[in-house]
Amino acid sequence: MTQSCAIGVMAKAPQAGRSKTRLCPPLTPSQAAAMSAAFLRDTTENMAAAARQAAIAPYAAYAPLGTESLLGSCLAEGTELLLADGKPPMPEGVEGFGRCLLHAIQDMLAAGHTAACVLSSDSPTIPTSFLVQATELLLAPGDRAVLGPADDGGYYFLGLKAPHAAMFRDIAWSTETVGEATRTRAREIGLDLIELEPWYDVDDAASLGVLLRESAGYAAPVTRAAIARLGLGDLLGEARLLSAAE
Repeated sequence: MTQSCAIGVMAKAPQAGRSKTRLCPPLTPSQAAAMSAAFLRDTTENMAAAARQAAIAPYAAYAPLGTESLLGSCLAEGTELLLADGKPPMPEGVEGFGRCLLHAIQDMLAAGHTAACVLSSDSPTIPTSFLVQATELLLAPGDRAVLGPADDGGYYFLGLKAPHAAMFRDIAWSTETVGEATRTRAREIGLDLIELEPWYDVDDAASLGVLLRESAGYAAPVTRAAIARLGLGDLLGEARLLSAAE
């Protein structure tokens, strides 16, 4: 059987008031939803670019059920939808967002892929080379995990060759301890863990400012166009001036 690495971006349909709410303020709910849609498009286009260099099968691991039509225009051609709502029975201790992550990993491996990875939808500028490197590491012989640590203490990428539930057990999701807790879980089960270079999530005003200034990663043309269309550079400049005045 041909080896392949499935990468599923954790996707939620962009909707005002439900998407990227930590960016409000300085963004309005509609602006935040527009940025969420742009992030998803760029992330899946980046996955498609990586798939032209390595044996990658791109997925959008989404929730909730029934939002498929809202995701269609946000995804690159060839991205398969995969429901990952965490509703199937899960091992004890796997709770919250960890249920969705493990659900995605389990189903991608069950589809016959050699390895399965979950990817953040909050990092549209991850260098394409990171995804290619992770795939090469995961398709090499032997069991291992590949972790892409985020600057905020979490992670933007996790790849596995087997559905190790322990990697998602007793994790305080959405905190700065996620990355270190994941490393601890790998040590506890004796799983070799290889780390990619750190990158950043865009999940608040400060990291949105990093996105506006950063130019080293994937070009993210849809995100850049949305920033220009929404006038976000000017908006963040005004927010910084108000903060300084206070």
